[in-house]
Amino acid sequence: MTLIYGHRGARGEAPENTLISFQHCLKQGVNRCELDLHLSLDGELMVIHDPTLRRTTGRRGKISEHLADDLTTYDARLGLTHWPEQSPIPRLAELFEHCDFEHWQLEVKSASKKRALHTVLAIQNLVQQFNLVDRVTLTSSSRTVLKAAQQQAPRLSRGFVAEYSWLEPVKVAQRYGCEFLVLNWKLCTPARLKRAHQAGLHVSVWTVNEPEQMRQLAHMGVDSLITDYPSKAVLALGFTA
Repeated sequence: MTLIYGHRGARGEAPENTLISFQHCLKQGVNRCELDLHLSLDGELMVIHDPTLRRTTGRRGKISEHLADDLTTYDARLGLTHWPEQSPIPRLAELFEHCDFEHWQLEVKSASKKRALHTVLAIQNLVQQFNLVDRVTLTSSSRTVLKAAQQQAPRLSRGFVAEYSWLEPVKVAQRYGCEFLVLNWKLCTPARLKRAHQAGLHVSVWTVNEPEQMRQLAHMGVDSLITDYPSKAVLALGFTA
């Protein structure tokens, strides 16, 4: 059975990476999600994809230049302007409190060694606080982040996010002790999928939004797919997550 992950909650159906988006995802019967994290100025884990505020809030500056209390007042529905309710940037802790997902993919973008370490440790502490160690996988395309997680938070499941094939994705995932290989769907060939499964990796493909593509990848044998449209995926695959 191919599992379904809501991308940034339900990016195509509600304002991405907001509490309402993740709640909407759950309402579709999809109980797994993927999200993105950046540290605020005061070191809190904020759920937002870009390092800057402009695209989703229209504001200036980097996430790292704003306090968490201020960030949670910024309306992040700019990319989905028809949405009727204000949708602020959430803390990760808020999602953990209000959304009962079976599994979370927490993606950390590229970072300096210092920032990667601080982010990894912040995730580890929050995951332990909410007793979610068995329900979280920290993912990243950054080998700096994966190395920090491998060394400083070994109990956290790890996943390598692969967008390009010039780094052999399966080998990189193995090098950093990953359990997940999070593949750009265009890289998901039967041969690569077979190698990943032989290496014991869960293969999760992104971002899959067309029903026929969903069915083809499920037939190929991917373990999970990440989609902007969880409601569409449920219909396409004929079952809930």
